[in-house]
Amino acid sequence: MAKKKAETTVEEKLRALYNLQLIDTRVDEIRNVRGELPLEVDDLEAEVAGLEKRLSNFGIEVAAYEDEIKTKKNSIETSKELIKKYKEQQKNVRNNREYESLNKELEYQELEIQLAEKQIKQLSALIEQKNEGVVETTTKLEERKTHLKHKNDELDAILAETQKEEDILLEKSKEFAAKADERLVTAYQRIRTSVKNGLAIVSVERGASGGSFFTIPPQVQMEIASRKKIITDEHSGRILVDKELADEQETFMQGVFSGK
Repeated sequence: MAKKKAETTVEEKLRALYNLQLIDTRVDEIRNVRGELPLEVDDLEAEVAGLEKRLSNFGIEVAAYEDEIKTKKNSIETSKELIKKYKEQQKNVRNNREYESLNKELEYQELEIQLAEKQIKQLSALIEQKNEGVVETTTKLEERKTHLKHKNDELDAILAETQKEEDILLEKSKEFAAKADERLVTAYQRIRTSVKNGLAIVSVERGASGGSFFTIPPQVQMEIASRKKIITDEHSGRILVDKELADEQETFMQGVFSGK
């Protein structure tokens, strides 16, 4: 007759559960480190896209100014042709009224030329200003692209390194979850999602549970240290273990994390 498999003791379940907590905390740390870098990369990509858009806008604006300058230069040439024409016509006028009329046209075309030349100067100044912006933005864009490449390389390296570690830890997590008892693990996971730091099982330190300022009665502390039953903190709902057990499992898991 086959021997009946020995039932897992409460202490063994608590040790397995505490190991599970240490693994989950380590996985949280890995994901936090990995979680910050993609945000940095996203910010840099958005900045690079913004700078590229600004450069594109500079190009569009400069092209528009250059087209306008061409238009102004053409209008100057047109005015010069008209001036030449009106001067020729003045030689053949029959009376003062015709002469004065042509004279007004000449003055008008001279003013048109002056206005166009002034506008060309203004447009040229705007082009120079935009070109300075192009140089400044191009320099900044190259710097941000270089920084983005470094951050992408860093992210790729961390992803390659941490993903491997995380996969190993998740496999270990399954092992300890199986030892801890399904109902206990379910309760542990429920508590983990309800607390800010994800700590569902904590040790008793200086008469209070980890992360709490509420004192645990001496009688309850003795029951926790006996490791005969599962005890939770009445204030936070966390599962409690004694400090000695916690220290032992932390030392044990350090070896697991380092691969020893």
